[in-house]
Amino acid sequence: MTQQCDWLITNLRLATLLPDGEPYGTITAGAMALAGDRILYAGTEADLPDLAPRHHLDGRGRWATPGLVDCHTHLVFGGSRAAEFEQRLLGASYEDIARAGGGILSTVHATREASEADLLASARTRLARLVEEGVTTIEIKSGYGLTLADELKMLRVARKLGETMPVSVRTTFLGAHALAPEFSERGADTYIDTLCSEWLPEVARQGLADAVDVFCEGVGFTPQQCERVFQRAVELDLPIKAHVEQLSDLKGARLAARYGALSVDHLEYLAPEDVPALAESGTVAVILPGAFYFLREQQLPPFAALREAGIPMAVATDLNPGTSPMASLLGAMNQACVLFRLSPEEALQGATVHAARALGLSDRGQLLAGQRADILLWDIDTPAALSYAVNYHRPEERFVAGTYHGTGDTRP
Repeated sequence: MTQQCDWLITNLRLATLLPDGEPYGTITAGAMALAGDRILYAGTEADLPDLAPRHHLDGRGRWATPGLVDCHTHLVFGGSRAAEFEQRLLGASYEDIARAGGGILSTVHATREASEADLLASARTRLARLVEEGVTTIEIKSGYGLTLADELKMLRVARKLGETMPVSVRTTFLGAHALAPEFSERGADTYIDTLCSEWLPEVARQGLADAVDVFCEGVGFTPQQCERVFQRAVELDLPIKAHVEQLSDLKGARLAARYGALSVDHLEYLAPEDVPALAESGTVAVILPGAFYFLREQQLPPFAALREAGIPMAVATDLNPGTSPMASLLGAMNQACVLFRLSPEEALQGATVHAARALGLSDRGQLLAGQRADILLWDIDTPAALSYAVNYHRPEERFVAGTYHGTGDTRP
């Protein structure tokens, strides 16, 4: 029986990323069929079913991969920290900069002062760079407003980006990012009380967040304070994520795993003995080489233990104005290989299927019938090229939720 489909793409090499024993889940002489926003068929051209496509595309022997997923960003913010970057290189300490009104509070001030239109315009520019590289799904956190009104403003802007650009946006409420200056005298416990009793319920009521995050660190919030946020998020039926073990080992990853976290992120100081807790909870480890690079860190996450336990490792940009001003997921994949010794296959898995899982998404990240039709066509010799070369490659053609976008088309 002939099946109708919207697109038939032939003459492809497929990097399906399925665990079938072949590197990258490779299928040579491959083909794909798309129906609506889903993949109808992905396999060998010889095994194509009887199809009646509305459109046919010759892949010209190019590699097809799933769309890229950037699962950890702080993409919406006001202002710039370029001057602080220069000051640090000239010898100023972080404390010097903070005393002069810089650091994260300078971003908080600029974000509060910016209108929604201003934030949307600046965020669109940053997001366009990622979309050009093939990002089809992105997570965007709040956390630079630190008032209810400004956190909601950031989340609305993030949602608007997904409505006006060819990318799927997942939003995360990160009110527990830093202590709001208004609470400097009342203290972090009072701030967390307010966040849990007033802010989180309103975020949930407005449906603006897909998950809740915390910064569990000596310069952020204690494990006890973060647990209160987790408890409230669970009550509101919101999944959790966590910045943990970036600068010290506070057992934040173990705590987050106990609450079934989607992901734990950074992990430089994760103790190997805490890795099994992640395996038990199904939590994804998100590594962020951009922050490692910009902060010139030396401590590596325990990759041997993570691999031994079979923990999925996602790779993300951590795009933010202070510690990872990098709008390149391909660049993060290269850094993951060079700095963290991931293989190119692990890096590509980390920016697709594992990154999707870190967002609670099981419908994308692989080339498989039934998956969302986010597909990139690359003029490369091997998928390893995507991690090998810095600023070499852009997808030649792409599909986002089954909609065709030609070369370089990042518009709605």
